[in-house]
This record gives sequence, structure tokens and C-alpha cells, in this order.
Amino acid sequence: MKFRTLLLLTLLGFLAVELGFGQRGDTDINQWMSAKDTLIKSLEEKVNKVEKCQEDLAGLDSRLKATEDKLTRQKAETDKLKEENEGLKTRLDAVEKELNRLGQSVGRAAPQIAFSASLANTGEIYRGPCTDKALIFKRVFSNAGNGYDSNTGIFTAPVNGLYHFTFSTYGYNTHTVGAILKKNNVHQISTYDSPSSDSSDFSSNAAVLQLAAGDRVHLELWDNGRVYDNLNGHTTFSGFLLFTLKK
Repeated sequence: MKFRTLLLLTLLGFLAVELGFGQRGDTDINQWMSAKDTLIKSLEEKVNKVEKCQEDLAGLDSRLKATEDKLTRQKAETDKLKEENEGLKTRLDAVEKELNRLGQSVGRAAPQIAFSASLANTGEIYRGPCTDKALIFKRVFSNAGNGYDSNTGIFTAPVNGLYHFTFSTYGYNTHTVGAILKKNNVHQISTYDSPSSDSSDFSSNAAVLQLAAGDRVHLELWDNGRVYDNLNGHTTFSGFLLFTLKK
């Protein structure tokens, strides 16, 4: 608006000066006035354009400031996220190191102990009734840690811990079928099936025992008991370490 006022005042000054240059005829004055009117209209159009440009520039300046403010906020948020990511990465690295340490510690503290065996290693075998009732499982499938002795049928705990044992027994109806799981010669669990009219009997059992290093576990027949096995592996004995204990 100030620009428009200043321009019009300057134009009027020019007109006033020009009118004072001398006398003119009516025709000359009319032509002169017409030319000046055309000039004024042209100048007004240009002034309008200039003002429109000024308004556009003001709008652009406002939007530019808004964009700058938005970019500033986004940069602040990006910097904050970057800082949080760095913190998360640091904590993640610490967790990975701790997991590796725990994995190495568990690997050292948890020995691999497990065995599995069946009674017969060749042909067919009947065991019992007999004076020596201990069952010796000759066909060894696995014996990690060498805790099981296939010459005596005894498992000796290498370390303190909780151990899981399972066993199965199979036999015919002429005798008692089953066995007793013993820890240091003390009865723990058993399977049992008395003579009956059916042709054969099968049973199984399992237990978790707390053993100290050196404790011994084995299976024995019942008095007057008998079991049968062949390469199909009907009568079996297995065990493994669940986890170690300090005492």
C-alpha cells in the first residue's frame, strides 16, 4: 500500500510540472490527458502486479518459516531416536556378552551324561529265577559320560545332580515279571506282574532321583521273578542327567 501511494504521488507531481510548461490548445490538452490516463492505468496494473508479488513473497516467507520449524523439530526427533538407538545397541551388546558368558558357564557346569541299554545283545535270553538277581544290560545303545558299566549293570553317578531313569520289563505268565530300581541297594520304584492266564506281560516305570557323585543305581529281579529279551529290545534300562547340584 505504501508503494502504491508513493508511486501515485510521484506521477501526480510529474503531471503538475508538465501542465506548467505553457499554454496548450484544447486538442493538445485532450490528447495529453488521454495519454496520461492510459499511462496511469498501465502504472496501476503494474502496481497491482507488484503488490500481488509482495503478497506472494510474504506467503512464501511464512511457509518457508513453517517448513524450517518443522525441519528443526524433525531433526531434534531424529537426534533423539539416534541417541535412543545407540543406548539400545549398547544394552544389546551387553546382553549378548552376558548370554555368551552364561552359555560358556553352562557348558562347563553341565556334563553330558546319558545311557541306554537292553538286556540281550545276541539271540534270546531269559533271566531268573536265580540267586544273583541283578540285571546286567549288555546291549548298550549309548553311554555318554561312561556312567554305566555293562559288566555289572550298575550306573554310577559321575557328578551331583538330578537324574531321570526309565526301565521296562517283559516276560511270560509262568513267573512273576518285573524288576526293582535300587539306589545304593535301597528300593526306589518297581514293575510287577504276577503269574496269570495271559501269555505275556509288559510294564514300565520311571523316576527322578537325586544322586551324589558315586551313588549307584541298578535293577534287580523280584524273588522267583523272570524277564525275557531278544534283539527287539523288550527289557531296557535308561537314564540321563537333568542338571547338576552343588550338593
